[in-house]
Amino acid sequence: MLRNSYRLYEIIKIILTYGLDDVIPKKYIFFHLFRKLFFWLSNKHKSMQFSKRLRFTLEKLGPIWIKFGQMLSTRRDLFDNSIINQLENLQNNTTPFDGHKARKCIENSIKSSIDSQFNNFNITPIASASIAQIHTAKLKNGKEVIIKVIRPNIILKIKADIRLMLKIAKLISWISKYGKNLKLISIIKEYEKILLQETNLLYEAVNTMQLRRNFKKSCMLYIPKVYINYCSKTVMVVEKIQGIHINNISILKKYGINMKLLAERGVKIFFAQVFRDNFFHGDMHPGNILVSHKQPNNPKYIAIDCGIIGRLEKLDKYLLAENFIAFFNRDYRKIAKLHIYAGWVDKYTNINDLEIAIRIVCEPIFEKKLSDISFGKILLAFFTATRNFNFSIQPQLILLQKTLFYIEGIGKQLYPKLDLWKTAKPFLENWIKNEIGFIGTLRYLKKKLPFWISYPNIKYQKNMLSRFNLSNQKNKICTSKSINYITFLKLVFLFLLGVVFFLCSIVLTFFQKKTINIFSIVLIIFSICIWLYIWNVLKKLE
Repeated sequence: MLRNSYRLYEIIKIILTYGLDDVIPKKYIFFHLFRKLFFWLSNKHKSMQFSKRLRFTLEKLGPIWIKFGQMLSTRRDLFDNSIINQLENLQNNTTPFDGHKARKCIENSIKSSIDSQFNNFNITPIASASIAQIHTAKLKNGKEVIIKVIRPNIILKIKADIRLMLKIAKLISWISKYGKNLKLISIIKEYEKILLQETNLLYEAVNTMQLRRNFKKSCMLYIPKVYINYCSKTVMVVEKIQGIHINNISILKKYGINMKLLAERGVKIFFAQVFRDNFFHGDMHPGNILVSHKQPNNPKYIAIDCGIIGRLEKLDKYLLAENFIAFFNRDYRKIAKLHIYAGWVDKYTNINDLEIAIRIVCEPIFEKKLSDISFGKILLAFFTATRNFNFSIQPQLILLQKTLFYIEGIGKQLYPKLDLWKTAKPFLENWIKNEIGFIGTLRYLKKKLPFWISYPNIKYQKNMLSRFNLSNQKNKICTSKSINYITFLKLVFLFLLGVVFFLCSIVLTFFQKKTINIFSIVLIIFSICIWLYIWNVLKKLE
């Protein structure tokens, strides 16, 4: 309790000494009366610009607040350039800790001296972030690497802030129905889980390796190689790569990078990670994205810092894809139905009222280009529209929403005329077709059919094992009878499966106005093959 109280006082102290309370209007009398209770904490940086004060405040508050600032740094449509420029400095210029401490941490991790494993270790970090900092070195074989080292005592600081945030969230949820619908407690616990995973560099190492495998043959994205033998919870060694930071627009243009293609590939990479791989980079702020300038007309992204990875359940992906497609088609009633089905709004919601609320938000902005659309403002407006329907924010989608914010900000900077909908829609339609539609059904059958054919045998063996465990006296079975019994079950199952396929072909033909289509033919062929197999087995048994 005392620890949380001290941290709360520390937060208030930092905010007030940097004068961030200056932006609160005078009409909020209660706040200004509360402010007078801390009369000894005056603004000590009055001559400093507000944007700089904001940046220094976030740095002083610690890693959780720094990451919040990193997310805001992509929102040029919400803040003026002076604030954005300062928030961008949070990404690479966080105050580093002593390089000699970093060296000691590395040696403790690899259980050996730096000089015995590396050459040219640079004691001065080349980058410093909220949770770790980066040093350069060379392996003994001459390959250049970067060494990432976790900040000392960072976990204790994160847990202290999370405890305080949970206390505040519980208070807000208790006094406000709006706060309860936000699921603040669940969101903060999920955020804590993500942050603590980020402080364990083994997570980042294996995540990086998986992303590298997912895009091994890709012309759109490159993931650096991890030297896993040197990695631990506090240290990670990765291939050193060269690239241009994604927000350095002037340098990208200087190298003649195809900005339109680069922007489109960014969108495609995002949707491929979410829908194809179900394994997406959850911290895609500009500081973690580089661009290779080796082929300006065939630009390639380079992703680093893969500590935060997101995954979605298949139902979540399906609902997201269907919502996107429905939005593209202006099918607001379907969006309303999907929200009710998913449980994102109260199940007793009047669907007509919800459809109207969604239409009011979406219709006026539907045909605008990405350069004219703010996803942040749309989401805020949509949240406002659905709040009357007990809209419930889903914790599993928070990371995806944050990633979408980053994608929007990057897309706006690279190519303001990028049509996000036009780029994303074919990908989503293809995913639904392959995963949910007829092709997806065939793939599911192909995957499950061997199991279904073997199921009678598995079931039989399971029953026999149960009987054996219950009574050792029943452990002798007539082999020939058991084989015939298993075969009989298989044949019955296959015969029924053939009947189902044949009936499905008839139904499809009926709905196609009695014209046989390719799907009907495929099902009929499956049925014939199954029945021929049954006939062949019966013939052998004779």
